[in-house]
Amino acid sequence: MKLWKWLGVAGLAGVAATGVVVARDQRHRTQMTPDDVRARLHERLDEGTAQAEGTTHGEG
Repeated sequence: MKLWKWLGVAGLAGVAATGVVVARDQRHRTQMTPDDVRARLHERLDEGTAQAEGTTHGEG
């Protein structure tokens, strides 16, 4: 029976840790202004475009 008790405690700890991570991520997202979000999206688009231009799909 001790095994089940430890598994339950480990499960609760995992759920609590996940909640902390989600709450921290949510706080970070809510602190961003619309201009910050737009700038990040443009940066990601530019990175993706540069990577796509650097690859050669279908050749070889």
